[in-house]
Amino acid sequence: MTTYEGCLAYLNGLVNVERTRLKSADPEIFKLDRMRAILSELGSPHLQLRCVHVAGSKGKGSTCEMISSALEGCGLTVGLYTSPHLVDLRERIQINHTLIHTDAITSCIARVAKASAAVEKIHGAGTYFEHLTAAAFLHFAEQAVDIAVIEVGLGGRLDSTNVIIPEVCAVTAIQMEHKHLLGDTLEKIAREKAGIFKPDIPVVTCQQSKPSIIEVFREVAADTGAKLDVLGDSIDFSCRFEASPELGPHARIVLTTPTSNFEHLPVPLRGEHQALNCGLALAVIDRLRERGFVLPDREIALGLARTRNPGRMEKIWGNPRIIVDGAHNPESVGGLVKALGAHLRYDSLVIIFGCASDKDVPGMLSKIATGADKVIFTRSENNSRAVDPRELQRKFNEISHKMSQTAPNLKDAVSIAARAVGRDDLVCITGSFYLAGEAKRLMSSKATGSMGS
Repeated sequence: MTTYEGCLAYLNGLVNVERTRLKSADPEIFKLDRMRAILSELGSPHLQLRCVHVAGSKGKGSTCEMISSALEGCGLTVGLYTSPHLVDLRERIQINHTLIHTDAITSCIARVAKASAAVEKIHGAGTYFEHLTAAAFLHFAEQAVDIAVIEVGLGGRLDSTNVIIPEVCAVTAIQMEHKHLLGDTLEKIAREKAGIFKPDIPVVTCQQSKPSIIEVFREVAADTGAKLDVLGDSIDFSCRFEASPELGPHARIVLTTPTSNFEHLPVPLRGEHQALNCGLALAVIDRLRERGFVLPDREIALGLARTRNPGRMEKIWGNPRIIVDGAHNPESVGGLVKALGAHLRYDSLVIIFGCASDKDVPGMLSKIATGADKVIFTRSENNSRAVDPRELQRKFNEISHKMSQTAPNLKDAVSIAARAVGRDDLVCITGSFYLAGEAKRLMSSKATGSMGS
């Protein structure tokens, strides 16, 4: 494996849970023994890192972005490992928001592949996500980052990232997702997410949709010896939504602990739902201070303000205005529709929507119906689990009389939307990160000319 193209071809030949429809948690795929064995062959780079570990159903990517930006603002060298990627695989492994170089990831994956082969006879073949996770740990250790912010891929307890001993754990909002793998109740899913808790490691979380979720967290924390704190409970937290000439509509938060007093900090990302994620990010910063990190208030605020969040209410085209968002469950789609109305002015909203078959399709469609003036159903070319657009339209018509049509692919959907909207209208492409990523690739390849041409 000597070229980046060869690296990609190798990875694409591995079992990829992100793109595979799995009926249940296959013990041969979801087990940490293999991950630990691979890392041991590599010299256990994960044990050389100081880390933050973030799990949850909604908002964990945004929370990771805000944590890493705040830490980077304090002058630290910060590794960031997230998934999935939108356009470029290298988005998953970054240092100070610079993507890993093609030569570096090729070298890292080649070494991980060798380590995986060495343990395969005993532990089975390494997966796509295991290879990338091991490569991230290897890269961060060799670049001697000051801290690495690690996003859980799926669940928590059996996720490949759950081999680290973090400085702090955070859990974002818990929602119904991957029921066939994580459990069919919010409480079961919460228990899987809480599988990242470690003895004597602080854990922070936000208020949840059901008190029983917090009770699960408290139970697991007590069993593992982790110290759990909750925003708005043991951590003094409040937020408000306002508008100003400088920032436009935005949320501001207050977070107070014995060691921190963050007063009316503006949330850098759009949407009221981002206030909780920002609060969690600051709670993580506070716990890192307790563990010896020097993180001044001013630098935290400046770093936080520079947070980027690709694929989440991201503008990718100007005329007509096109926004992409990777919302892929009812709560996220509902939050998106609400945030669009709060932050952007438009006459008419056209939503281009496509999603995977294992998602809560009726739930997402009902949220779309509350905000869209017209919907164009399509599918991602690269997702074998994508629902047929005609099936999406049929289900939508059962709950709404709003205008809708189908397009066999995203390019056609965008062309239809471009002909239907005016200067003051808005097009939003959502339903999955695959669709959002495909939209970014499509628009970046369009060099000049209007969308309708």
